[in-house]
Amino acid sequence: MNDTLIRAITKDAGILMSAAITTGLVERARCIHRTLPVATAALGRTLTAAAIMGDQLKSGGSVTIQVRGSGPLGAVTAVGESDGFVRGYLQNPACDLPLREDGKLDVGGGIGPGYLMVIKDIGVKEPVTGTVALVNGEIAEDLTRYFAESEQLPSACALGVLVEVDQSVKQAGGYLVQLMPGVTDDQITRLEENIARAGAVTSMLERGLTLPEVVHAVLDGFEVELFEERPVGYRCGCSRKKVVRALVSLGRTELQKLIEEEERTQLTCQFCDRVYSFDRAELQGSKTDSMLPDA
Repeated sequence: MNDTLIRAITKDAGILMSAAITTGLVERARCIHRTLPVATAALGRTLTAAAIMGDQLKSGGSVTIQVRGSGPLGAVTAVGESDGFVRGYLQNPACDLPLREDGKLDVGGGIGPGYLMVIKDIGVKEPVTGTVALVNGEIAEDLTRYFAESEQLPSACALGVLVEVDQSVKQAGGYLVQLMPGVTDDQITRLEENIARAGAVTSMLERGLTLPEVVHAVLDGFEVELFEERPVGYRCGCSRKKVVRALVSLGRTELQKLIEEEERTQLTCQFCDRVYSFDRAELQGSKTDSMLPDA
């Protein structure tokens, strides 16, 4: 099954919903970063949220989600583009922890206390940034707080990653429900009951529900209008030319130190682990702001 995202609105209430299946892109991220299960779940949830939130932006926009806790996972970062494609990384992909008492992966324990930051680049001069304290490090609840406090938008967020015994990703996905002004208390109660009855998003996917069926389960009893599904995926846009620009941005003094100290310099992309290698002659060329061609 291909990774896809769908949007929906209710015609009889001010409710917006986006839902995504992200199993393939989370598995690709696991393979790139060689994550163990807790790290896979933390990164996968954040990537899923980035895909959903990036899709909400106008063409050319992007959103960066940073989860910075004091736990052993370290910081988790995901970037979502307006076309639904994402990339991400985390500081300690080898982190793993015992299962919680309920048998679930202990993502909150891996993240620990800290904060969540959302940076939206929507084409204005400066990106829009919002920061909130983490609720529990489980990502979904933390994003719910972000929307309530930073955007004054009541929301319900569900994110899930189900890991196989061989550590591969069996299911991954999520949804975001947002309430517009005018939603009544009765409609909120119905929505809350639906969410509780529907269960975890990975459980719905395990039962074979499609994205439209997930939407109808969460919005049961409302008049729902679905929009066309669109693909999402993992994509890193790094290139040799961009890495050279990063080297140039270090400044002449730092570049000269590299030239003097290293016969060959290697830089690794955080998002896809691709290694770029430069010899002294190439670094000397970077000092004079010459741009190398894309690899």
